[in-house]
Amino acid sequence: MAAATAVPAVSAVSVESELDRSGTEEEMRENVPEEESSPQAGPASATSQTRLAKLPLSRIKTLMKADPDVTLASQESVFIIAKATELFVEMIAKDALVYAQQGKRKTLQRKDLDNAIEAIDEFAFLEGTLE
Repeated sequence: MAAATAVPAVSAVSVESELDRSGTEEEMRENVPEEESSPQAGPASATSQTRLAKLPLSRIKTLMKADPDVTLASQESVFIIAKATELFVEMIAKDALVYAQQGKRKTLQRKDLDNAIEAIDEFAFLEGTLE
């Protein structure tokens, strides 16, 4: 009997881009953390699996539809916007954390975000938005 392994659910786009970077599908499976590759059973398995998007997709879709130019939003586009938002928030938070640590603090403050926005060119589009 062949042993069944659980492969995490990913979109076709991420699989294709992952294959381009890693080379083969077998190499990609080897890089999956053991926690994800072990089969899970029982009712607790659905709740213990990690979600691909941490932000609530229904709220993202509602925000997208608030734009009068947007009439329809596919599940894929909502997921991509949610993931991009998560990555953006993570990136700006990590950069602001550097300024908080320089001030010997563990809590981010508005001035840390302001310093990150002023110092890093990637955040130049945010200048003046927190005022």
